[in-house]
Amino acid sequence: MIQRLLIANRGEIALRIIRACRQLNITCVAVYTLDDKDSLHVRMADEAICIGGNGAQSYLDIDAILSACHATGCDSIHPGYGFLSENSAFAYAVQEQQFQFIGPSPEVIELMGNKVNAIHAVRTHGIPTVPGSADQPNISAEALSSVAQKIGYPILVKAATGGGGRGMKVAHHASELKKTLTEVQREAQKLYHNDLVYIEKYLQRPRHVEVQIIADQHGNVVCVGDRDCSLQRRHQKIVEEAPAIDIPEQARQQLFLVCRQAMSKIGYVGLGTLEFLYENGSFY
Repeated sequence: MIQRLLIANRGEIALRIIRACRQLNITCVAVYTLDDKDSLHVRMADEAICIGGNGAQSYLDIDAILSACHATGCDSIHPGYGFLSENSAFAYAVQEQQFQFIGPSPEVIELMGNKVNAIHAVRTHGIPTVPGSADQPNISAEALSSVAQKIGYPILVKAATGGGGRGMKVAHHASELKKTLTEVQREAQKLYHNDLVYIEKYLQRPRHVEVQIIADQHGNVVCVGDRDCSLQRRHQKIVEEAPAIDIPEQARQQLFLVCRQAMSKIGYVGLGTLEFLYENGSFY
């Protein structure tokens, strides 16, 4: 049972967690940097502790967060989203210090944080994926070229640990593949310190549909709903519309069923989003 919760985040995200704590009668402790000392989340929390100087970097300091948790007598940590929420090293550290981490297990964060591993995992549990090389990690450029010829151009080269629309480029012809691979590997190494890439069929005019799920530690999974995130700029979402319109209800419910079953088998806990491409009546 959670008694005192440390919120390892700031701003609106922290305020939402504070509101939930109020409803559940949980004491909440905010962390802040010097430039956030007058922020609303600091004033609204039951208690607050400074974790460093100016700038957002302190919210990424694992040792500072853990020290704050010890100093304030908290028994659990909520990372919110962004910052350390998808950092498996942080989740492992929280677990080792015997605090409760509000979110997926470190093992699941590690699994789902690498796109190649994540695609292989969800495919194993019946979720449809875009044809590509994700089931063949660490293969050579020559092998990737062979896969590209098999699935057909154009193809999308993606960083295995990328996100936020970065670390991906399109190769429209076989003559472009080698250069595109090199460019994405270079960007991936710079941004994510990991140059592992994979390829998949580039769907040129799909809809981007996301399914939001909530899962508990007992294997229960609920699909909250779906949303259309197709309006994007540079692979980054501009507008999200819920629910996604013009999708047959039978297809929607079948997708929800597959998502629930897969996330339960994987052992996902907490809030999560599954992203799909929808084209010609099929989800990938």
